[in-house]
Amino acid sequence: MCGRFTLTVSLEQLLVRYDVHMTYSISYHHPQYNVAPTQQVLAIIHDGTRNRLGELKWGLVPSWAKEPAVSGKMINARSETLAHKPAFKLPFERKRCIIPADSFYEWQLTAESKQPYRIGLKDGGIFSLAGLYDTWTNPDGTKLSSCTIITTSANSLMAPIHDRMPVILPQEAEDEWLRRDNHNIEALQQLLVPYPAEEMKAYPVSTLVNSVKNNSPACIEALPS
Repeated sequence: MCGRFTLTVSLEQLLVRYDVHMTYSISYHHPQYNVAPTQQVLAIIHDGTRNRLGELKWGLVPSWAKEPAVSGKMINARSETLAHKPAFKLPFERKRCIIPADSFYEWQLTAESKQPYRIGLKDGGIFSLAGLYDTWTNPDGTKLSSCTIITTSANSLMAPIHDRMPVILPQEAEDEWLRRDNHNIEALQQLLVPYPAEEMKAYPVSTLVNSVKNNSPACIEALPS
């Protein structure tokens, strides 16, 4: 699964990286070292004309849900069942998004406890997590826009840590993923594969990341070897 990630870059870096022409619903952005489910996260969608950057609640609430409490159960969506699960089928066809990150955390089960690892690209750069979004309307007319992160099987780097990992889109596939007029489910499904292990790195970090209250550079510091 993917239950925590980081986004430590500036808003300006994001705007340049994703060629964003317009922003909406963005509060003050500062480096995030321990992003957790139910929080507002930065995400990119395509509005039919251009990429837009805004905030979505992490934890999908389908448009047909009776109430928003289901969000905590839908922080991830398995790539293998997107086309069949009622909560994900329509968003997979029409409401795909990107969640920018520069690392994610996963916990390795050991004999004594669980050891958190920070995982990212070898160059430390921004990458694109494949996501889906939807908008739920409250009976009073207020709207809640939310998202989920798609997961796939682990690559050889991740396998010793966990059997699942988030889908990281190759940069050249980002436009294809975001295009609203792209309804080729078979082609989209082929993008939902493990990212090449040789382009990634992982290292153990402090258990500070276990608590969502901790959100400082100490969360990403490698443990002494």
